[in-house]
Parts: sequence; structure tokens; C-alpha cells
Amino acid sequence: MLLRSGLANPPKFLAAERQQYFSNALRIKNWTPTLWLLDYIAMSTEAPIAPKKINLRRPDILEAVQAQVLTHYRSELVERIRANGGVLSSGDLSVKLAKEFGFCYGVERAIDLAYAARKYFPPPRPIYLLGEIIHNPEVNDQIQNMGIQIISPKPTDEELEKLRAEDVVIIPAFGTEVNTRKKLESKGCILVDTTCGDVMSVWKRVRQYSKESVTSIIHGKAKHEETKATTSQARAYGSGHYLVVFNLTETDYVCHYILNGGIKAEFLERFRGAYSEGFDPDLHLRAVGVANQTTMLRGETEEVQRRFKAAMTQKYGATELDKHFRFFDTICGATQDRQDALEKLLHEPMNLLIVVGGYNSSNTSHLAEMGEEKLPTYFIKNAAKMESSKLIHHYNQHIRSEVVTQDWLPEGKITVGVTAGASCPNNLIEETIRRLFALRGISVQELLAN
Repeated sequence: MLLRSGLANPPKFLAAERQQYFSNALRIKNWTPTLWLLDYIAMSTEAPIAPKKINLRRPDILEAVQAQVLTHYRSELVERIRANGGVLSSGDLSVKLAKEFGFCYGVERAIDLAYAARKYFPPPRPIYLLGEIIHNPEVNDQIQNMGIQIISPKPTDEELEKLRAEDVVIIPAFGTEVNTRKKLESKGCILVDTTCGDVMSVWKRVRQYSKESVTSIIHGKAKHEETKATTSQARAYGSGHYLVVFNLTETDYVCHYILNGGIKAEFLERFRGAYSEGFDPDLHLRAVGVANQTTMLRGETEEVQRRFKAAMTQKYGATELDKHFRFFDTICGATQDRQDALEKLLHEPMNLLIVVGGYNSSNTSHLAEMGEEKLPTYFIKNAAKMESSKLIHHYNQHIRSEVVTQDWLPEGKITVGVTAGASCPNNLIEETIRRLFALRGISVQELLAN
């Protein structure tokens, strides 16, 4: 889980340069994520000072972290079902698992780093986490149970005032805004950066757009922490702007404005909170580059790209397209793997689908959307939501609220599909499977013993 550092002798840099150096190192071929922390004790921005190296791969730390993570999140049942072709059957009930589900590498790495930080800095040393480590309530509760304190993703002045030099602050898997990082660095905090490499790939792309004075069109959710972090990157360097589009309806609106113009005030009101300060659609839609929140549906992002490309081609001509349009595939590989696996599962005969994960998890919500198009789908955060075979509490993302459905589990011979988002641990999937069989009066423990 915790990987060997690929960095042996880092050069000396100024504070800001150091951060960029380590971020870039993650993207270089054959390099693995460094588990060094950067200690900013007595750091000066006026002279290059080598960062204090903290080895999170000490044998005692590595052993303890791996043992804790396995204890908290591993599932022997899930592993056995996977080994059996992803199916578990008894009586009239069959449960089918998607081939790919649950924790991705980026999530595992983030959790490992958080556990390693707690081990290296035992209580009463304060450790703070910006918001959530990942979008799963059970995992975040476990992090808090380790004595890691949650502060706002974008800390308030009051929260910043309480932080002291040498306090440890964990940056979550979906990153943080540029100004937030700068404020933490200026306080002299020790940063444990768990930002996913795929997210940093998007940041690199929008920074390049910014340097070229190209407006970043970001396919995503404007209020999502990852998208906020990405938009901050779009304004951190150069003179670029950004605009966030959530779906194809918003995409078509922007493309129509590019081609035909429109009422600027109406445009700005429609996208309030989803564009950069000083953004002017009459000026800043002349050259655009498409990027995305990494957990969006690949097919929809590709369609966003296609429609913007078509609009710019129509507006400026094919020969001038390179001056007005850029795009880059920044969909997370793990997200796509889970979507592809569910798509394959949905082609098999099933009566209903259970999707397990945090309600604020973007990649999980897209899995639920895929299921809803094919068959009855129930998005739950844990097995307790299956109150009985007659009653289930599940999340309706269209109204952004938990709802109750009666008579959700059909009688007779049925097949139930199960999948989970990239931030859902296997132990929650196991609890879901056990609960499904329990509702039919079947003990999984007895089933596995036979």
C-alpha cells in the first residue's frame, strides 16, 4: 500500500518551487508518489532551505498502517466472491458484483498517508484534515476516531488563526485551492498532500490553458471540492479564465452564445458561481480549452468536447481551429473502469441494482445514474438503509435527498447487482451483501461454511 519513494536527493528550492517540484515528480514516468512530508519549520522564502525529510516508510509505521487499513476496510467475503466469478447464490437469491468497484489506488494512497501521519505524529500532536479525506462518511468517521480534527475545506480566518507552525494538515484526495495551500504554508504547517495524481493532471492542463490565455471550460460540478481546486489552478498562472458547465444543456447554451451572441447579463446570471472573477463571455469565449472533473461520465465529457469543437469550427473555420480550441482527456482511469464494469453488468439479467457509497461522491452518483437508465436502482450509503424487505431508505440525487421506497425487494427468484464508488471500502460492500441474504433469512456465514 505505502509505496517506495522514487526520490533520493531532492534539490534545494524556494518554498513555492519546492511544492511544484514534488507535484511534478508524481507525473514523471517510473516515479512513485513520495511519502516525504515537507516540514516548514523556520522556512524562509528569501533563501533556499532544504525541506526536512520525514520517513513514513519506517518499518514500524508501515506495518502498523497496513494492519490498521486491513482491519478497518478489508473484506474476506468480497475477496471470496470475486474468486468465485463475482456471484454468490443461495435459495432464490443471487448477488452479482461488478468486476470493478470500491477503493481505487488514489483513495488507498490518501487513506494510507492519513494513517501514516497519525502514526508518525501520535496524540496529543494535533492533526487537521481539510474537509473530508474522501467522499465516504464511514471512512471519514474512522479518520476522526483516530483523533484527526476536521476543519473547513477552505479554512475560515478563525480556523487559520488557531493553526500554529508545525501543526500537521492533511490535504484530501481531491486537492485544495491554491490560496488555501499558500495560507497553510505561510503559517508554517506541515502539509500531508494526498491529492490524486489524476487530479493533478487536470491542474497541469488548465494551468497550460491559463498561460496561453485560453479559457478553461470545465465539465463538472461547480461546488465540488475537486472542481473548486481545479478552477483555482486556472487563475493561479497566466491570464486565463474558467467556466464550469455541468451538463449538455449548459454546454449547448454556451455554444449557442459563442455562435450567435446573446444577453450578457442573462448569461452571467445563469452561470453565477461557475466562472472566474472578471469573466466576460463576449471576450473570454473566443479561445477555449476543455477539461473536466475527473469523476464525470466519460461519454458526456467527450460529447462536451465534440460540441465545443463543432461550435468553434463553425465560428472560426477548420483552418483556424487550433487558435480557438483545445482539449485533453482527463477522465480518471479508475472511474472509467468502474463505469465500464457496471455497463457490462447491466447487460446481464438482473432485477435490481444496489449502489453503495457516499451521497456526495460524484463517481458513485454517476454509477447510480447508469443503473437508473436500465432497472430499479437504489443508492445507499450503508447496509442499514435496507430496513426490511419491504422498506429501503435511499438517495434520490435528482432532489438531493434521501427517500423511502416500499416493497423494493421482489419475492421469488431474483438477481441483485451490487457495485460501489471508488471511495467505498470493501467492508461496507460485505455488509450490504450480508444484509441482502439476511432479508431472505439466509446466513452468509453458514452459506460459506458449506
